[in-house]
Amino acid sequence: MNQRQANLDWMLKDLAESVPQTRNVVVLSADGLRMGQHGGDTDAADRLAAACSGLQSLAGAVSAELPQAGRMKLVVIEMEGGFFYLMAAGAGAYLAVLADEGVDAGLMGQRMRDLIIRLGEHITSPPRSDGQAR
Repeated sequence: MNQRQANLDWMLKDLAESVPQTRNVVVLSADGLRMGQHGGDTDAADRLAAACSGLQSLAGAVSAELPQAGRMKLVVIEMEGGFFYLMAAGAGAYLAVLADEGVDAGLMGQRMRDLIIRLGEHITSPPRSDGQAR
């Protein structure tokens, strides 16, 4: 694990510990690659990152139907047993969180926004060309 990854994982842990009922926190690139995680195992984080890539693409297609289409900012899904949050986090990067149903939704949104501001360019993912970051 490189220094950037270690710093990112530490900040994700801070988010999880500051919001009770948080299960998994993942930072991913727009093409579904895990850039950092806290909670759960690596395979689960990779599956979540891949699923999020499809979800952010779907959200973008839906936003095209609005008069002033723009980039997806936040997707929240409530399921039996919990919540899923996906928030835009810099150019080509997203922050995803899985939480139990008792989570404070307002606090989660606030902490996710705070984390994105703190991380700044650390979670920006450059576009990929032929499978390689530019």
